[in-house]
Amino acid sequence: MIETMLPRADEWQKRWTTCVRGDIRRLNAPRNARGHEQTGPRYAVVVQSDDLLLSTILVAPTSRSASPRIFRPTIVIGNDETQVLVEQTTAVAPERLGDFVGRVSRSELDEIDQALRLALELD
Repeated sequence: MIETMLPRADEWQKRWTTCVRGDIRRLNAPRNARGHEQTGPRYAVVVQSDDLLLSTILVAPTSRSASPRIFRPTIVIGNDETQVLVEQTTAVAPERLGDFVGRVSRSELDEIDQALRLALELD
């Protein structure tokens, strides 16, 4: 007989207290930024599946100054249009994520998914 393993209560707690896919969070810059890494604060969109309980979170940073590209969907944060840099998707420690500022719309998330498929050559 195969026994089904259910997540422990503390794992469920993590799921409900961390961010979910599509959240827009402030992303604090690392203290040791080098090269082309941005040194100031910016926003990031959570792209990690809600079903993955990891010690890090996959995010795609945003930029208002990046040139629009077919693999950079445009979203609106506040009143500002910004590009989602899916080609710079990265894993960050949860403590690097700052305040929750919103959530992308379903159509914006669909565009991000399509851009990720393009950037990662998944289709």
